[in-house]
Amino acid sequence: MEKFEKLTGVAAPMPLINVDTDMIIPKQFLKTIKRSGLGKNLFDEMRFDDDGNEIPDFVLNKPQYREAEILVAGDNFGCGSSREHAPWAIKDFGIRCVIAPSFADIFYNNCFKNGILPIALPQEQVDVLMKDAEKGSNARMIVDLEAQTVTTSDGEEIAFEIDSFKKHCLLEGLDDIALTLEKASAIDSFEQQATNARPWV
Repeated sequence: MEKFEKLTGVAAPMPLINVDTDMIIPKQFLKTIKRSGLGKNLFDEMRFDDDGNEIPDFVLNKPQYREAEILVAGDNFGCGSSREHAPWAIKDFGIRCVIAPSFADIFYNNCFKNGILPIALPQEQVDVLMKDAEKGSNARMIVDLEAQTVTTSDGEEIAFEIDSFKKHCLLEGLDDIALTLEKASAIDSFEQQATNARPWV
C-alpha cells in the first residue's frame, strides 16, 4: 500500500450529506475483485447521463477539479452497504483524502486499509475548507498526517484527530496483509514449535 505522509493538492467541494456507497460506485460495477479500473465509474450516476455523456455541472467534471486529490464532503459520507469497492474507486480516481463532518464506520475503516485518509472535523471547520475548495484549482490545500493538520490555501491551519495505530499504518503504508507479514518470523517460529510438539498433525 502506498504511504500517506503529506499531500498538497486541489480539493473538490461536494456539500452533499448522506453520500452512500451506491452513489460512490453503483452496484453494476461490483463484479470485479480488482482494486484498479473503478475510478472511471466513481459517482457514475452523478457524473454521466444515460447516454454516457458527462454532466458538466458535476464537480469532478469541471476542469478545475478533474485532478482533485482531496474531497471535502457533507455529513455521513460513505453510508449504506459495506462495499470496499467504494474506497477502491475513490483511490483509483486519484483522491487520497476525504474530509467530512462524519463517516459511516465501515467506509471509514476501509479507507485506511486502502491508503486513503478520512478526516472527520466539526461542521464549522468543514465549512471553512468547503469555502476554500470552492476557489478552484488555484486553491491548493496541504494535508500533513504526521502533524495532523489541514492547511487552507490562505494558510489557515486546522488540526484533526486520528487513531494512533491507523496513523502508523498510513504513514508506513501497511494494509492488513503487510501487518501480518511484519509478524512472519514469529508465525514461522510458532508453526515450527507446533510441528515439533505435534508431528502427527
